[in-house]
Amino acid sequence: MEIEEKNTDNLGDLLQIVSFRLGNEEFGIDILKVQEINRMVDITKVPQAPHYCEGIINLRGKVIPVINMRKKFGLDSEEWNRSTRILVCDVDGNIVGMVVDSVEEVLKIPKSTIEPAPEIVSSVNADYIKGIAKLENRLLIFLDIGKIASEFSQMVGDVEKQSV
Repeated sequence: MEIEEKNTDNLGDLLQIVSFRLGNEEFGIDILKVQEINRMVDITKVPQAPHYCEGIINLRGKVIPVINMRKKFGLDSEEWNRSTRILVCDVDGNIVGMVVDSVEEVLKIPKSTIEPAPEIVSSVNADYIKGIAKLENRLLIFLDIGKIASEFSQMVGDVEKQSV
């Protein structure tokens, strides 16, 4: 009985993270925010959208805005290839797609391995970083997808108001 309690406690201390790559850097987001992972599809451009908004996609009849994470983080553009994916995320009921270079794996990591991010971590705005996960032989930048999505939703709302 004690063993079961310890296992239950340990599960509460674990985070499940979907890891993905942008260039040489590895990022992760909470798996609970990821609705699905899709191959690239045709993206319809939207006039006056923020520079990092690739446009919109039709996902089983639902229109989803798509963010190019390379552009969002100020990284050099690269052509999409067979590894490029769209992470479809649900953030507080707002569905948004994120174009990433590749999806690597789903990780279960102890919360204790995540440390606050130092001031200068990468090209990513520190406001978007929840922390840095120390894995066996690498570091993973753990993103706050909620902040990214809410900022994007606010910008899209501002654009819609301007065009009315």
